Amino acid sequence: MDTILVIVAIVLLAAAGFVMGRRRAVVRSGGVSRSLHSLPNYHGHFVALWSAVPALILLVLWLPLEPTLAMNAALDYFQQHIAEANNLETIRQSKLALLLGLSPDQTTIRLEDLAADQFGLLQTEIRNMAAGGASTGHAAFMQEVADVYSGYRETSYILMFVVCLALAGAGAGFAWTRIAPEMRARNHVERAITWFMILCSTVAILTTVGIVLSLLFEAMRFFAQIPVTDFIFGLHWSPQTAIREDQVGSTGAFGAVPLFAGTILISLIAMCVAVPVGLFSAIYMAEYADNRVRAVVKPILEILAGIPTVVYGFFAALTVAPFFRGVGESIGLDVSSESALAAGMVMGIMIIPFVSSLSDDVITAVPQSMREGSYGLGATKSETITRVILPAALPGVVGGILLAVSRAIGETMIVVMAAGLGANLTANPLEAVTTVTVQIVTLLVGDQEFDSPKTLAAFALGLVLFLMTLCLNIIALHVVRKYREQYE
Repeated sequence: MDTILVIVAIVLLAAAGFVMGRRRAVVRSGGVSRSLHSLPNYHGHFVALWSAVPALILLVLWLPLEPTLAMNAALDYFQQHIAEANNLETIRQSKLALLLGLSPDQTTIRLEDLAADQFGLLQTEIRNMAAGGASTGHAAFMQEVADVYSGYRETSYILMFVVCLALAGAGAGFAWTRIAPEMRARNHVERAITWFMILCSTVAILTTVGIVLSLLFEAMRFFAQIPVTDFIFGLHWSPQTAIREDQVGSTGAFGAVPLFAGTILISLIAMCVAVPVGLFSAIYMAEYADNRVRAVVKPILEILAGIPTVVYGFFAALTVAPFFRGVGESIGLDVSSESALAAGMVMGIMIIPFVSSLSDDVITAVPQSMREGSYGLGATKSETITRVILPAALPGVVGGILLAVSRAIGETMIVVMAAGLGANLTANPLEAVTTVTVQIVTLLVGDQEFDSPKTLAAFALGLVLFLMTLCLNIIALHVVRKYREQYE
């Protein structure tokens, strides 16, 4: 039984509760809505909330616990029956015996003696067989264990369905009996909505706190092995560490200045493309373009934001980079096949909608009275735009630009495909560089253990990237607050 079916049933019961609650409120008022403290719809929402919320809370609590309980039941069955001769012999003759470390003279398997990876392997085997997947055990006994697991889950789903529907019905019945003309249904509903919004805000805050703490703790582990000064002010980035201490570069080099320089260089090139094009296109669409032209041009510009970044990466690597290299060779310049210029130009094209769309919205939102007042004083259209409209729209424009900067700093695929992976400390846009995000991806590709400076360096880079975007947001808030007070 699918969980979606349970949710749909709860929603249908809540809808039925809404209809019943609204109808009961009308009946109790004698058809005179003025005698009700709250509108009939609020009484319907009151019943619907009592029907849906308790059942959904139970469902949310049940879903994470149910697989664990099912696995515990299957492992208990495994432990109780593994000592039987036939069962142990079938395990010993399978690949699972080797993976679990079962010796020829061993008479049983104790789950508490298994290593963490062996224990996880056993659970994976049970889940795969329960789902009908391939098995490494090839044992009838393991199929019995899987049947216990799947049977427990099926029973649990049925029980969950019944209990959730019963709880939804009981909640609806309780709320239905409380409906009366003097009941403050609106207050109850608005309080429930307020608590729901508080819950959503709390989830967002806790998610942010969790991200920051996870970065901070892992970064502290990195800085316990590599000095902060070497990381922030070091000029050489080579995180590859050797297996033996006598090998060259066994300690690695974690100077992140080349990464910061590459990130800033590519972002600067991107903003040199995105800001003028995006801002001028926004001014044209808001102040000069006909409504028919605006209806066509604006959606076309916004399509750029929906193109996958990997497509931009292909475009940069196969079209833009060879074009710049050919132009450079024709005028005697040495342009790398992977350059910051190609990556920055394409990235600038990608983030044009962030600047143009937001700037267009805030320019359009400037009160028409400010335009008419400027025209009344004898200003031309261009003077009105530069001296009245743009200053009034400055907070929104700055916000859009800083959002575009944050997007450029966090871009990865375009840089990987067009700018390369080389951590070169250079200000020449014609050479290959790399960025912080690209190195984070490179450090965490493949099976990694998070106990070496190489992998922990990714968290240090992530922390620096987070602080950079945080500073940009603080600057944006300061600008918005300052100029909003001036023009409102």
